[in-house]
Amino acid sequence: MTFFNKLNTAIARNDSLLFLGLDPNPEMMPQHKTGEIIEDLGTWLQFLIAETANLVCAYKPTLGFYEALGSRGLELLERTLAAIPNDIPIILDAKHSDLNTSTTFARTIFQEWQVDAVTINSYAGQDHAASFLVHPDKAVFVLCCTSNPGAIALQQYPQTESPFYLHLAKEAKTWGTPEQLGFEVGTTSPEVIGQIRAIAPERLILARSIWAEEGNINQLLTAGLNANGNGLLIPISQEVLSQDNPAKEIYSLRQKVNQIRTENVKEDSNCSLWLPDVCLLEKHPHFDLILQLYDIECILFGNFVQASGATFSYYIDLRKIISNPQLFHQILLAYADILKNLNFDRIAGIPYGSLPTATGLALHLNRPMIFPRKEVKAHGTRRLIEGLFHPGETVVVVDDILISGKSAMEGAAKLESAGLNVEDIVVFIDHEQGVKDRLHQNGYHAHSVLTLSEITETLYQAGRINDEQLKAFEESC
Repeated sequence: MTFFNKLNTAIARNDSLLFLGLDPNPEMMPQHKTGEIIEDLGTWLQFLIAETANLVCAYKPTLGFYEALGSRGLELLERTLAAIPNDIPIILDAKHSDLNTSTTFARTIFQEWQVDAVTINSYAGQDHAASFLVHPDKAVFVLCCTSNPGAIALQQYPQTESPFYLHLAKEAKTWGTPEQLGFEVGTTSPEVIGQIRAIAPERLILARSIWAEEGNINQLLTAGLNANGNGLLIPISQEVLSQDNPAKEIYSLRQKVNQIRTENVKEDSNCSLWLPDVCLLEKHPHFDLILQLYDIECILFGNFVQASGATFSYYIDLRKIISNPQLFHQILLAYADILKNLNFDRIAGIPYGSLPTATGLALHLNRPMIFPRKEVKAHGTRRLIEGLFHPGETVVVVDDILISGKSAMEGAAKLESAGLNVEDIVVFIDHEQGVKDRLHQNGYHAHSVLTLSEITETLYQAGRINDEQLKAFEESC
């Protein structure tokens, strides 16, 4: 189960957006019982888990507190993680910031410790986030803003009207899907959290430091919740944890938060589990993939001449995906789900757009790859087909997009001229202009990950495109 699905299941089951920080902080522990600090901390943390397992949607241990206790602290972390029920997600608060160790760190926390999400520092950019995002069932929360007064000079740079933290939010949205990437926001300002929500209406926000000014809590939640009263993970104040009966106080807090949620839900919302403006029960299987393609501007509006000579009011540019490792990986998995059900000996990519995709699929599926040249060299081997193959083998053709089907059929014809068999052509997007029927008439079975109508309908439902843009899509089809 993905982090996102696990989280939403816990939210629905416990009717709660609250998360609990599991920090072995001796100053917050009510009292020492055995005199052995590590054992006392472990007993206290397990008590908190037992008290709150039906009241929270996630647990968030802070790695720094455990590291401060040395090797025994890391042992305590492993015991604490093991005590958390499997159906409640774990967000490791690490603020990881070192690009050189990110791959190893991600493997340790996700595979060995089995945490579900992690907080990271954003300063190293997308390369840093990619090390965590290649783990498809996990998630990251990018540190976007803190409540630390000393950070104002950096976070508000270059001016309060266009602060750095908003630029960060706009940029980080392109690094991962809404199911895999959210923001950590520490603030007592409704305006700050409201600005981030406006930029990222579909993202999860992990709130911090909101209890510093309790009189502000209604405004903070109103600004941070999405239109359906979700999308915001709310911390339990650490002061509550030092009480003898923390569950009683947390129960009251949950009721207070849920009342504010109810007041902020749109009247026309009628689904218990929602993404912003899109019901989870009805969303497209590749909902997040479609939104991310739009966010990194793989879909553009304007007047664009296609390879077929037709002019469309939009343009789909899939070449950008190779610069986004997480997105590229997700697209490869979508292709692979189709290819797994086909019979073939080799994979062939059509130059030039689908060559990276064919290469990635060959590595992922452990199948040999070849490709037909766009033009035959006038020197060297003068080969029409690059790579090793044997006549009589079956080849599946991989392309990026079907508009007229011309490039895919030309590539297939070149392969067939070398004695290879082509039965299936797999693309990422089908324009639905009868091209699949045309391919079928020429002896090929066509398969696609997405259709243009699925993309447009999803973008429209999610509020990414308006009525006019939807009409432009439909008129071009």
